[in-house]
This record gives sequence, C-alpha cells and structure tokens, in this order.
Amino acid sequence: MTTTYLDAILDAHRAAAAAEKRAVDQLLDVARGMPPTRGFRAALADSDQLGVISEIKRRSPSKGDLLADLDPAEMARSYERGGASCLSVLTDAPHFGGSVGDLVTAWQACSLPTLRKDFTVCPLDVIDARLMGADCVLLIAAALDRTELVDFHQLATEIGLDVLVEIHDEAELDLALAADATLIGVNQRDLITFKVDHERAVRMASVIPDQAVKVAESGVRGGDDARRLEAAGYDAVLVGETLVTSPDPAAAIAELIA
Repeated sequence: MTTTYLDAILDAHRAAAAAEKRAVDQLLDVARGMPPTRGFRAALADSDQLGVISEIKRRSPSKGDLLADLDPAEMARSYERGGASCLSVLTDAPHFGGSVGDLVTAWQACSLPTLRKDFTVCPLDVIDARLMGADCVLLIAAALDRTELVDFHQLATEIGLDVLVEIHDEAELDLALAADATLIGVNQRDLITFKVDHERAVRMASVIPDQAVKVAESGVRGGDDARRLEAAGYDAVLVGETLVTSPDPAAAIAELIA
C-alpha cells in the first residue's frame, strides 16, 4: 500500500504524541487560567466584507521552499496593513518549515487573531495551541476519527480557543456537525495527493449550514477566485502561497477584498 503525504505527516505527529511525557492535567490548568483570546471566529463573523485569513508558510511538501528568508513579524504587519482579518501560522517543522517561534513572533507583531495551523492529533496539541498564544486551533476531519474530533473540539472550546474544522466532502461535514463546529473550512487541496480542486469549495458551500462561518481554503490565486467563492456563500478565504510569494502581500490582500 502506497504511503501518502498525509499518512507520513500524521505518522510523524502521532509518534511524537506517543513519546510525549508532559502531564496533561497540569498544562490544562495553566491553559484554563489564561486571558481571553482575540476572537478568531468573531473577526470573521462580524465583518461586512469577505474575510481574509492570511497565512505565514515557509514551505510546502509539494513545492518546497516558498520564501527562504521569511520574516514572520514583517509578514504579519504587512498582512495587517493590507486588511487581513486573521492570521494562520504553520507550526509544523519537518514538512512545512514552521515553528512555535514563528507563531509567537507573528502574534506579537500585530493585533490579528491567529490560527495555529498544524496537524492536531492529541489533547496536548490542543492545549499547546492555547499555551503558545494561538486564538484558534485547526482540526482536520480527515486526520481524526469521530471521537477524537468531538473530544478535541470540546477541549478547545473549554480552554477558550476557537476551532476551525477542516473538511473536504459531505461525510466529513457530518463529522464536523457532530462536533458542533461553527467555523468550517473546505480545503480545495486534496491532502492525499496535494492537488487542488477549484470546484470543491463551490460544491460544498450550499450544504454547510448558514449558521456556520464558512471558510474556503487553499488554491485561492487572486481577486477573481475570492469573488467567486464569496458569491458561492463563503465568509472568508484562507490564503497562503499566493500571499507569501507576492512581492507586495498587502496589495495582494487588498485585491482579494476589493
């Protein structure tokens, strides 16, 4: 059986989780005592225009390095100047070149609510997102079973995090709704092949309940894509590679929301 990108990434994260020795209960107490977050979901839900979640991403498994000398602080400030609603910061090191340091640096450099973009596979991953200062955590339906998705969503909510549940199809939408997800992202990129299907988000928009904040992820190349997704019913787009590789990220964001 062929090992996919997703299999390899999840195997690495689950191995790290299995080797973890820290005490969950003690860290959970710390997380519960932290001050309120910046309000990731609210920043998208309360906006009267298409929200842009601007991503800080050094590398991708399919394309390699995107911006070798990326400065998370400067990138975050540029995104904020351009009108971004929120940040997304990769913290996976082996496959995406990210780090907790990138998230902390970006968060401190701006006032935008920030998503920890990583492969969450255990309760400590959720707690760590809160402890490092993230305002939202990503749960990927394709990476978790039903019980994990429900339990991790409940845990994140308990410690004050917003939760972006990422789906690809109707079956995964059912899992997200079982977890009471109110912030749902449709990834146009297949996590097995890493190829982009630009029709996926449009197909899925009509079946996501209206009370959920709808986010289209991956493969958003410019203003035309953004307007098409907004017309389909999305409240926000999550954009990474297009912004990271742009010579003027602030202007690129302005084009997305024009």
